[in-house]
Amino acid sequence: MGYQALYRVWRPNRFDDLIGQHHVTKTLQNAIVFEKLSHAYLFTGPRGTGKTTVARIIAKAINCESAPVKEPCNECTVCMSITDGSNPDVIEIDAASHRGIDNIRDLRDKVKYAPSQAITKVYIIDEVHMLSTEAFNALLKTLEEPPRHVMFILATTEPHKLPATIISRCQRFDFKQISNQAMVERMKMITESEGIEADPHALSLVARAAEGGMRDALSILDQVISFSESNITIEDVLAVTDTVSDTFLSRTVTAFLNQHVEEALQMVNEVIDHGKDPIRFLEDLIFYLRDILLYQTAPTLEDIQERARRDKQFQSLAEKASKPWLYSVIEMLNDSQQNMKWTTNKRIFLEVAFVKICHHREMNDQLLEQLQKKVNELESEVVHLKKEGVISSEKSSLTPKRERVSRQTSRTKQQSLVHVEKMLQSASKQKLSQLQKRWGTVMETIRKEKISAHAWLKDSRPVACSDDRFLLAFPYEMHSQMASKEQIRIPVEQAVQSVCKKPLHMLTIVDDDWEKVKQAFIQSQQEETSKKPNEKEEDPLIAEAKRLFGEEVIEFK
Repeated sequence: MGYQALYRVWRPNRFDDLIGQHHVTKTLQNAIVFEKLSHAYLFTGPRGTGKTTVARIIAKAINCESAPVKEPCNECTVCMSITDGSNPDVIEIDAASHRGIDNIRDLRDKVKYAPSQAITKVYIIDEVHMLSTEAFNALLKTLEEPPRHVMFILATTEPHKLPATIISRCQRFDFKQISNQAMVERMKMITESEGIEADPHALSLVARAAEGGMRDALSILDQVISFSESNITIEDVLAVTDTVSDTFLSRTVTAFLNQHVEEALQMVNEVIDHGKDPIRFLEDLIFYLRDILLYQTAPTLEDIQERARRDKQFQSLAEKASKPWLYSVIEMLNDSQQNMKWTTNKRIFLEVAFVKICHHREMNDQLLEQLQKKVNELESEVVHLKKEGVISSEKSSLTPKRERVSRQTSRTKQQSLVHVEKMLQSASKQKLSQLQKRWGTVMETIRKEKISAHAWLKDSRPVACSDDRFLLAFPYEMHSQMASKEQIRIPVEQAVQSVCKKPLHMLTIVDDDWEKVKQAFIQSQQEETSKKPNEKEEDPLIAEAKRLFGEEVIEFK
């Protein structure tokens, strides 16, 4: 066959011909000129962004008869043989079909032989992520310390599938998706060189359909040229790429804004009848609405528009559509697009989405009307309560929930302190000492039976004990309250009964409150003693304090 595809004819042969990868080409050119090239490179990025092309240009630049140079001459014998693929020292390997360990062993055996024509033998392994685990392991040593006359260039679209040991042995370059503007400029140059007239907006549609890959863009352009013969129009691109026109999109958005359900459903019928992809149609519609939104917020940035042309119809829609409406519609269309990917009947999702969008404003109006009605009812009720004197006009006399909870908590706390004071009347130091000696066993029993209770009691300590009750002090109020609840208190009492061989009821208190209760109890005992006549025997207050807290703790004068 004499004809070659455009992407093969116009494959870049120089670094300067490569578009969209300046960060890669500049670094490699400097490395070549200053002779600081690495022995292994890893090129990653989407398809059609120039990974294999750059690998070939590097092979020519380091083996050119004029080397080291920033650009290969493409005229010497070595450059021309690399270009036409006949040079035996530049070996391109497709890892998808040579992925086994035997292929890598063969490569490893041939690496040691010196190049026959070029200065450096270059191995270009494309789609390297397809190699097997055994093949990667066999390649490791050779990749880490190859002979001085060998360079490896690995290319992949899925770097996450590569072992870390492979990535660490290479100098990595990440290729970016090519911008639509750069692809349009490149296609303009190609069409002019080929003597083909092309509408600039048609080339923009081709670039957008390529999704950042120059090879895809030239393949689509090649197909459009064959379809249109000489003059490339928007209609030709729409027919080839399975997309819809701007006029069709503007009609759809107009139906949404006017809430014309019948017209919107008719647009769905036209999409299906013409064999268009509903998912692609939704994507075009989302980008069209996105362009309207960007035009409203940044009207001077025309280059950032992806889909729409700034004609009168577009500007009219931009004036009618509000930003909140655009936000909600884009979100609904995006949700529908995601759902359509997992169903066989895409038409139903498309129709339901269009009906929802047409009724969106009506639904919002109904919701606002209901909210307004509810607000009016509440205002009327407040006015009625004021007239009845239930609430005052300045401040409601109704107790807030927070105040009620606070009062209830305070009341419960006071009742608990009363029980503690009663328990102290019959408590003794001896009983407390016995409980403290066994408390470690009690905690271990609680941990085995109910670990949640053990967690709440971890920082507690027994501070008083009587015949039928014992008191635990906690550093925090929350821990004390939780321990007093039945789901914690009952397992603790059961553990105490199991260890101490008698039932004891548990009371809880916070450390700060315990100090206050203890001092208040001592003071009350002192006051009672002062009212009695002096006797020769020991002061009852001292005796009581010793009984409770030990002889070494309290001393009274």
